[in-house]
Amino acid sequence: MATENKAKPDTATTKGKKRKQYLPHNKAVKKRGAYPLRPGIQGFFITCDGGRERQAAHEAINVIDSFFEELVHGKDVGEEPAGLPNKPSNKKITFSYSDDEEGDDDEEQGDDEGEEEGQEEVVKSNSSRENDASQENLTNKDLDHHNSENVCHEKVTEESKKCTKDGENIENVADNSEEPPAKKQCLEKDTSKDATNEKEKSIDKLIEAELTELGDKSKRRFLNLDSGCNGVIFVQMRKRDGDPSPKDIVQHIMTSAASTRKHMSRFILRVLPVEVSCYASEDEITRAMKPLVVQYFPVETQNARKFAVLYEARANSGIDRMKIINSVAKSIPAPHKVDLSNPDMTIVVEIVKTVCLIGVVEKYKELAKYNLRQLTSPKQ
Repeated sequence: MATENKAKPDTATTKGKKRKQYLPHNKAVKKRGAYPLRPGIQGFFITCDGGRERQAAHEAINVIDSFFEELVHGKDVGEEPAGLPNKPSNKKITFSYSDDEEGDDDEEQGDDEGEEEGQEEVVKSNSSRENDASQENLTNKDLDHHNSENVCHEKVTEESKKCTKDGENIENVADNSEEPPAKKQCLEKDTSKDATNEKEKSIDKLIEAELTELGDKSKRRFLNLDSGCNGVIFVQMRKRDGDPSPKDIVQHIMTSAASTRKHMSRFILRVLPVEVSCYASEDEITRAMKPLVVQYFPVETQNARKFAVLYEARANSGIDRMKIINSVAKSIPAPHKVDLSNPDMTIVVEIVKTVCLIGVVEKYKELAKYNLRQLTSPKQ
């Protein structure tokens, strides 16, 4: 009886207390994937290892950005600096004060001493002969002395006049040349300082503009979007005037990877270009295919191309595979034909949830189905 009389706890109040512990206090809950995958965008459809989507997205943006700059600026991946040699030059260096040359110097000094002694004996014999000849010439010099004094006096007076004139001219030139250079030098220094300050200001402004572009997500050229599927990444490309298309960038990545076999990433598997995106329905796909048909499959051409359609769906089981393939194939005009064994162009159709991504690639089978890891792995 005592147990029946005890008051039962109110279930409503206990549930309310538990909810208050976990719900935010009058704040809006942030949704995951602020930039979801949606129709009407261009970019790159990338597959990666499951659970490594975040790391693979950073790697993909870096790889795509580097190859985009190579296409725009015309740089080569395997370019080497011209000034640096391939192999170090091994040269033997000999110094001028080595031990072998010191012995040669001692021998030369001994030879020089012997030659000096022989020269002293010859000088003594010649000096005795010169004394005899000098006495005979003294008498003749006394006679010519008086005539030479008059001539020398006239020459000295003429030279003194010339020196005075030259000194006056030099002083006038020095006076004229001393005044202007000081002013010119000051002006030149001021202009150089102004030019350097302007350059520094312009560089600072460029750096600030680049930092603002990197910080603002709306101005970034490549942006990661949430695909909502495991092992799938989508990198959006905001194409500007004069920029290469996603097809050109992916083609450049695959050809360079196949030629160099250089390892580029750890988590990326396949990289496919996406030039058109729409909702996953037959009518929307036929409308979205029109610009691609005009660009890659024109009606009036002499060179008919062979094509194939590659279809793959993720997180969507309500769409008929053959209907989508037939709608894509029927949109291509008559001169071009279907060839599944050896196609020139491959139309890639990737469906992720309710979005259909369409792109066109070349040499799909030759480039290992655009699998970056398989292209960069060593040959066995």
